[in-house]
Amino acid sequence: MTGAAPGRVGGRARRGPRRKAARRPVRTATALPVLSTRRWAVLGTMAVVTVVVCLVFFTPVLGVRAIEVTGVQGLTPDEVRAAAAVESGTPLVRVDTDEVATRIRQLPRVGTVEVRRSFPGTLEVAITERTPVAVVVAHDGAHLLDAAAVDYGVLKAPPAGLPTLDSGGEQATRGAVTVLAAIPPQLSKQVVSVTARTPSDIRLNLADGRAVKWGDSDNTRRKSAVLAALLSQEGKTFDVAAPDFPTIS
Repeated sequence: MTGAAPGRVGGRARRGPRRKAARRPVRTATALPVLSTRRWAVLGTMAVVTVVVCLVFFTPVLGVRAIEVTGVQGLTPDEVRAAAAVESGTPLVRVDTDEVATRIRQLPRVGTVEVRRSFPGTLEVAITERTPVAVVVAHDGAHLLDAAAVDYGVLKAPPAGLPTLDSGGEQATRGAVTVLAAIPPQLSKQVVSVTARTPSDIRLNLADGRAVKWGDSDNTRRKSAVLAALLSQEGKTFDVAAPDFPTIS
């Protein structure tokens, strides 16, 4: 009897353990087109951003078309625009507003200035002019002084309602304008002239001919309150230099 061949069982060849075939990554038919679409989308976005940046920063598309000036009284808008020195068409985002404000601030009448961008093409300039508190009459005209003693304008004649100042020097002038800026409006309206020989010898001359010895620029609120009570009494000269010990003569 012939035996079964080795490796065969019941006439069938014995098979060894089956090996699992390695799985290969499956690429769908749409994978490559999707990747290409995303790549083009990124490139397109970058191109758009580049164009926008170029338009905004390097072309007059969003450039300065107008300079709007508000708050001027003695100045004219054209004087402010000339001081701003911003060329038409300059890209708005590249305008240095601080630098423009510094140039405008060189105008003597300008007290404060604010410069803002307003897209698409307007530069807004808000001006606060200096407020005069006294006038100094000189050979070349009437010089306007503000509360900081800045001589910022010259007129042919003193304006009505503004007290004239006769001072003995820069420090005396500063003291006098400090007083004029701080006294209450009801008193300020009565002052027609101020004499300040020294910083501690300030005198106010009132419209009705009475005079006030004010002293220095300290204790303005206290002196104003005391003087308000004294002016209801008879007298020609009211001394509030020492507000706790006022006198009338």
